Amino acid sequence: QDYFGVCSEVMIKDNVVVVYEVLEEMLDNGFPLATESNILKELIKPPTMLRTVVNTITGSTNVGDQLPTGQLSVVPWRRTGVKYTNNEAYFDVIEEIDAIIDKSGSTITAEIQGVIDACVKLTGMPDLTLSFMNPRLLDDVSFHPCVRFKRWESERILSFIPPDGNFRLLSYHVSAQNLVAIPVYVKHNISFRDSSSLGRFEITVGPKQTMGKTIEGVTVTSQMPKSVLNMTLTASQGTHIFDPVTKLLSWDVGKINPQKLPSLKGSVSLQAGTSKPDENPTINLQFKIQQLAISGLKVNRLDMYGEKYKPFKGIKYMTKAGKFQVRT
Repeated sequence: QDYFGVCSEVMIKDNVVVVYEVLEEMLDNGFPLATESNILKELIKPPTMLRTVVNTITGSTNVGDQLPTGQLSVVPWRRTGVKYTNNEAYFDVIEEIDAIIDKSGSTITAEIQGVIDACVKLTGMPDLTLSFMNPRLLDDVSFHPCVRFKRWESERILSFIPPDGNFRLLSYHVSAQNLVAIPVYVKHNISFRDSSSLGRFEITVGPKQTMGKTIEGVTVTSQMPKSVLNMTLTASQGTHIFDPVTKLLSWDVGKINPQKLPSLKGSVSLQAGTSKPDENPTINLQFKIQQLAISGLKVNRLDMYGEKYKPFKGIKYMTKAGKFQVRT
């Protein structure tokens, strides 16, 4: 994706030589060697239209002329002699919540997969430390090779010389034992009657434990039973669509306004003569909450050593739904 923008079968077929060259650099005798995007781009130049034309005419390849300066140093993930006019470091804390909620509203399972992605554009060889308010939250942490593991083990502080550009600093996991907060709830009333070919369908979505932050980008999907012919619904906000072939109901809600909760209500037509469905459909949710890490993880401070200038620093939080399912 870093090289070609999109990773697809067609893309790989079109650029099979470059892909092969990149893999050749990444592995040495079967062991991972150069895995850092910015180092690889110096070794194997990303394909551009002009470079492809020149290579075709001159018979040359995308392989760089010289070994990247960082490759032989003690920090092989960073180029030497990096210079920027605006020195800035941005960190994104992104958490995905996976949850299954039963029909009474209690949580069956809930866990959080989190990552901290960084975009660091700093001159020279900066040495950064990043500390958290509550580092004990994090289980099962996996680090970028630049992080000094001993320091994390003893002080729970991230100390590292960052690669140049974009990279994933760490990924972590917060398991159900830490009582994961559930940011949304769904009130539902879905019923099918035995002798009737009509059923009721009502759902309302609302915020819960969001620390006052807005829930946005909400979409609700539900796979209806096979015996459902059609649905006549009205939504208080957003747009909804029911596909009578795949039996999939999609409702694009948008933002949730806590003063006026979005709801979708109406009737369900079933095939005549069939018995009522054995079970109610499950409801799947997608949503985003900006500026909130649902685990409660907070960055305390970011410091830089080894360089004289003052960098611009920014930290952004985001929570989104992974596999978020409500049973009805």
